Order: sequence, then C-alpha cells, then structure tokens
Amino acid sequence: MTRRQLLSTAALVPSVLSAAGRASQPNIVYIMADDLGYADLSCYGRTDYKTPNIDRLAAGGMRFLQAYANSAVCSATRTALITGRYQYRLPVGLEEPLSESSKPNQGLPPSHPTLPSLLKNAGYGTALVGKWHLGEPPSYGPQQSGYDQFWGFRGPAVDYFSHAGADWTTDLWDNDRKIEQPGYMTTLLGDHAVSMIDGYSKSRKPFFLSVHFSAPHWPWEGPEDTAESKRLAALKGNMNRYDAGTQKSYAAMVTALDEQVGRIVKAVDSHGLAGNTVIVFTSDNGGERFSNTFPFTGRKSELLEGGLRIPAIVRWPGHVRAGTTTQQAAMSMDWMPTFLAMAGASPDPAFPTDGMDLGPSLAGIGKPAGRKLYWRYKRRQQRAMRDGDMKWLKINENEFLFDLAADPMERANLRNLQPAVFDRMRSEFAAWEKTMLPEDPATYSTSFGPAQLADHFNTQPSPAGTVSPAAPLVPRP
Repeated sequence: MTRRQLLSTAALVPSVLSAAGRASQPNIVYIMADDLGYADLSCYGRTDYKTPNIDRLAAGGMRFLQAYANSAVCSATRTALITGRYQYRLPVGLEEPLSESSKPNQGLPPSHPTLPSLLKNAGYGTALVGKWHLGEPPSYGPQQSGYDQFWGFRGPAVDYFSHAGADWTTDLWDNDRKIEQPGYMTTLLGDHAVSMIDGYSKSRKPFFLSVHFSAPHWPWEGPEDTAESKRLAALKGNMNRYDAGTQKSYAAMVTALDEQVGRIVKAVDSHGLAGNTVIVFTSDNGGERFSNTFPFTGRKSELLEGGLRIPAIVRWPGHVRAGTTTQQAAMSMDWMPTFLAMAGASPDPAFPTDGMDLGPSLAGIGKPAGRKLYWRYKRRQQRAMRDGDMKWLKINENEFLFDLAADPMERANLRNLQPAVFDRMRSEFAAWEKTMLPEDPATYSTSFGPAQLADHFNTQPSPAGTVSPAAPLVPRP
C-alpha cells in the first residue's frame, strides 16, 4: 500500500463506522460484569481458572489494555455509562454508591437524555437485562430512562438464589412487575438475554441489549452454593455476612459468568447476526477482595489503578480486526458516543458528551488519541487525573505523581522529581473540578426538573425544557 493510499484509508475508516450505522444500523450487545478485576479473565492474565468463552470473544475482536471505569464503584459508573458524561454532573452520580437510604429521593432523572433513549429515537429496540441501580420507580427506573423492556433487579446486589436485596425481600422484576423465579441469578440473566436476542432476531428493527450481570459482586456464591445462601440469609443484619466467600467460590462465579457470555454470543451467531452486531464485554469498576488486578495495586473504592482499570473487549466482524489490542485510554462514558456514531445518531446538544468516539481505535487507525481523564471519590478524599502516562493522585492529604508506563504499581512518587508536571496536573484538576457539582450533597437540591437543573448551573432552560449548552456548567456556590 502506498503512503497516499494509507492516508486515504486512515481518513475514511472512522467515518465508515458511522456511515455503516446510517446504512445498516448494527445491533449492539453491551455486557457488563460487576466488580470484575482487570486480570480476572484468562485472556488478561488469570491462571487459576479459565474463561474460554470470553477468551474467544477477545480472539475474535479487540482487547483494550487501558480501559477505565468512570468510578471505583458501581452506580456512579452506571450514571456515566448511560449519560455519556462525567457522573459528577448529576446528583445521583455523586452517590458512591446509591444506597437504600437515598433511593426514595434519588435517581437518574427521566428527563435526561440517555444512551437507550437516544438509540430508541434512532429506531432501535432497547432492553436491559440485569442490574439497574439508578433509582426506584415510580420516579426513576429503566423504562423511565429509555429501555423498552427490563428484566432484572433494581438495587445494588441480590442473593444469587433467593434474589433478595438489602431489605431481605425479593428484588426481581419483569418490567414493573415483581416476580419470583427459581434459579441461579447469573444463569437466569443469561436465559433472558438469549430470549431477548431470539425475539429481536425475528424483527428487522436494530436492537440495543444491555446485559448487566451481578457476578462476581458479593455475595460470593457459586452455582452450587445453595447452603451458603441459606447461611448468609440467617445472618441478616450481622456484618459478618460480608466476610464470607473464598477464592474457590469466586472462581465458580466467574466461570459461570463466562458460560453465560458464551450463550449470548452463540445466540447472536446462530441467528446469523454476527456480522451486524457489536458485542462489548467489560466491568463497572475494578475488582473486589478476590480479584486479580495485576500488574496494578488497589481495589474497588480506590483510585489506584486496580480500582479503576478494567477489561474491555469488542467484537464486530468485518469492522474490528480479530486478535488485536489497543493502548487507547477509554472510559465507561465513551460507549455512548461510540454506539451513537455507529447508529448514525448524535448526543443531545443540550447535554454534550464528555466521552469520545472510540471508532478510530476500533478500526485500528492511527495512534491512540491523547486525552486527560479525571476521577473523584469521597472516601478518603481521593482525587486522580491521568494525562498521557502521567497520573496525579491525592489520598486525604497525601499527593503523588506516577509514571504509569514505567511504574504501573504506583510505587515511585515523582512529585519532587518532576515538580512542574505535578503542579500543572494539580492545577488542571482543580479547574476541571469547578465545572462539576460540589461533592457535598448539602449544597444542591435533589429535585431535578428542567428549571432546577438550570438553576444548578446558572443557566436558563431552553424552550424545549433543556439546559442551554452555551452556558458554563459551573455550579452556584
């Protein structure tokens, strides 16, 4: 290939992904694990058990080596995923995580444009199977935020056998109807995901299916651990129930998850949908206590790399080259602009995305795009910023500067060796933080209609009842 041909191809491929969406909108299957660590899959380095189905998915597509969660905890990341924006722009995104006590008054505002609502407007059928965790009906819920169908649970976690949530009652729903159905939760979610694909295969309408597994989130119960489920149920309010689990049960949970991912991929392929279906597999945050996060340190709820770095795999035959990897830094909020571009759709201009379209990286064109990424976490007053290979980190009053390429375990503090870089990143983080909601929930209202939303950001509501994009997103003091 000549240099001119190469440059021509480089210019065309990113637009091809969007053009393909306009001509023949691809189906999108987004699969998200819960609390899965960076190296918890054998294709990312896990050695004490195997994940052959997810490995095959990776072999048929692309693995991201620098994928990040928007938060080190679940509901905040889910806010970023569904809105395509930093979660700190919404009160619900400041909940780390959204708790039982805050649920009646807090959630994702139905008036906010979302990934499913925008795809729905573009002609897609939309469904969520699995975990919601962004607020309780009637004020909030999956079907209030763009999903046509929902089968799963609303809260942060359920027992894998009784399906009981934190209040000891069943948290299993078919749309807005509470149901009881026996079975291991991971398997049930796989069953319903496959059923959704079977149904969509009979329609010419493109579909967006989100499958949000609870595995391998606590309680750590494998498919054979019915006795453990009963033991934990007997403990109820006793905090010792959170100290349960073993590496063996964790391995059983992840391998059960792998089996269901294999069933989902098989359902897509068996209906002849593979060539026009994008499948993404990832996690909502870094790993918990039984996870492998090597070569990183840190866990869920920490802004060290192990709490943020996650596996991410994309398969789209004919568009994403099989068996490839990318060093592009990516975040949960990037999937919204990426999927919208594939579908020939755009974000709502009144709610511009903070994410980036990953299309060029998926097409394997050019070098990874440079970008600056930011995180904030209330516990221990954690702050972090990444710019290229450099990372600024603050934990309580301790501040650090790391070169992630040379020191992925974040052990060599370069603060005093590179003071100019340290000071610049610290200042840039402070400037960015002023564009987000304040961390203290006492300084804002949880009422979030168009007028209140405008009031939060010193803006005027547009005639359509949305926020003017021209106004600076600076919260009132």
